[in-house]
Amino acid sequence: MLETLKAIDTSILLFINGHHSPFFDQVMWIASDKFTWIPMYALFLWLLFGEHRQRFWLVLFTIVMMITVSDQFCTLSKEYFMRLRPSNEPSLQHLIHIVNGYTGGSYGFYSSHASNSFAVAVFLAGMIRKGRKYFIPLAFAYALITSYSRMYLGVHYPGDVLTGAIAGCLIGWGMCRLYYWLDRKSEDRKISENAGRLKGQ
Repeated sequence: MLETLKAIDTSILLFINGHHSPFFDQVMWIASDKFTWIPMYALFLWLLFGEHRQRFWLVLFTIVMMITVSDQFCTLSKEYFMRLRPSNEPSLQHLIHIVNGYTGGSYGFYSSHASNSFAVAVFLAGMIRKGRKYFIPLAFAYALITSYSRMYLGVHYPGDVLTGAIAGCLIGWGMCRLYYWLDRKSEDRKISENAGRLKGQ
């Protein structure tokens, strides 16, 4: 069963990576670069500031925690499973199309790009209100393009990306819940302090 899944994973990867062109090589290279998305990140922060102006410091704290947790889980997974990236797999190296000589690190399970981008998308979806829900498809389009680019470049199997996307969705959802829990606790504490001051007057 496991060997069958690995074979399917490899076949899909080779199909995606095999359909390349000089134009899409550059498009996917740019899409895979985190710095490319800085304007998008700025837009997301602006949206969150507009929605949670009074607690924006808490939003930033939660985002930092979310990315840290996502990155650390990916790192631990790669060190534990030690699954070679397709670009570093000896049996595939002659079949993988490499762009700009980039092969990534040694291990690839699971994708931190997919985890981080889907965590951001789900977190944003949970944080913005109905009036700005039209930005949610943009967030998921960013996550999908980023994740696809990792397979196109031959540095992740589809299984790496799918696992990363699932992990990212769970982390993004969890951090969104954490924000609302901390926000509620902060509000309850403020009400309690105000009640105490009124009682003391």
